[in-house]
Amino acid sequence: MSNAGDAGMDAAPQGPTIEVLRGAPTEEELAALIAVVSEAYTGEAAEAVADDRETRTAWELSQRALRQPLNRDLGWGRFG
Repeated sequence: MSNAGDAGMDAAPQGPTIEVLRGAPTEEELAALIAVVSEAYTGEAAEAVADDRETRTAWELSQRALRQPLNRDLGWGRFG
């Protein structure tokens, strides 16, 4: 007995599917198509890498450096 509600829970994620709309390709032709598309996908995925460098925003480039905090131990005008 199979329960229709449980069918979606145990299903493994499916990969891409190929649907032939016209003609009747042979198994060799389908295998060649899968090999070419897989190779193209692998090459494209290898080249599509995110840039790891941290880029500075326009705000970070335009702001002036902060000065050092005041040394309160010196007193006013060093007369202390």
